[in-house]
Amino acid sequence: MMIISKSLLRVLSHSMRPASIVNRLQEKATSLFSGVSGASTAPKLREVIDTLRNINFRYDYPQGLTEEQKRGMKRFDVFRYDPINSSDPPHFVSYYIDLNDCGPMFLDALIKIKDEIDPTLTFRRSCREGICGSCSMNIDGRHNLACISAIPKNNLEKSFIAPLTSMNILRDLVVDMTNFYNQYKVIQPYLKRKTPKDTQEKEYYQSIEDRAKIDGLYECVLCLSCSSSCPSYWWHANEYLGPAIMQQAFRWVIDSRDEYRDERLEMLGGDMKLDECFQVGVCSLACPKGLDPRRSNEELQELYKEYKEKKARETSTIQI
Repeated sequence: MMIISKSLLRVLSHSMRPASIVNRLQEKATSLFSGVSGASTAPKLREVIDTLRNINFRYDYPQGLTEEQKRGMKRFDVFRYDPINSSDPPHFVSYYIDLNDCGPMFLDALIKIKDEIDPTLTFRRSCREGICGSCSMNIDGRHNLACISAIPKNNLEKSFIAPLTSMNILRDLVVDMTNFYNQYKVIQPYLKRKTPKDTQEKEYYQSIEDRAKIDGLYECVLCLSCSSSCPSYWWHANEYLGPAIMQQAFRWVIDSRDEYRDERLEMLGGDMKLDECFQVGVCSLACPKGLDPRRSNEELQELYKEYKEKKARETSTIQI
């Protein structure tokens, strides 16, 4: 989702007033699009500006409430958008809910809206216990799981609910996570062994100390709250795996039962752009489970550095 500030809109509007500027920009756009296969005409610049104006558009859903009734209710501004419907630009719809007749979490409010007010609202949900990661979204400016994000008590100020930042929107609060899941498959998130298990063994032994190393890693629910908050992931999500996947990769690299540590590090240091993590730390602030993907990525980078130095020593030759 892209939110355009009013000040930016004023700058854009002011810059487009002279007809000569508009004409020159349209001529430039036409020349650019002329080289694109299948592109016959360039988009009209004024139509682009009009679309930008409507991005922050908001209206009250017709609930039949008086202004006095609204003042005693909590207002939820919910992002609505259907990419298939070209006549329906991104906008916010305000719903008013009596908190005395609603559950304590933001997911309870969304369910109430869908069940009792507007059945067209679309969002993901499943466990309602912060385990599945389905209901991750932007709540009052911060990525969170709606099922464990409490509605502020004794506060009737408006709250806004939007999709995860920088993600392609399928509809309303539902984002496309196909690329994310494909990236998860790349790291092969399962135990890999080179030595076969003895016929007498039922499970692979792991000491208490080794087991403790994966605490704070296995609890990840793959909700994408951290990755969609990461600037590096915004810039090239198709190349950089992002903090969530990197943390899961680290979980398998340090698992004492796994025997493909070097192979995993080799893969992560190649086209996966491990060094694209600049330790900003927004990912850790965004994690609704209280995990620390920034630190995990830092330790993973150190492990790769050690592996790279070890590999260089092994491949070096002595010249006489």
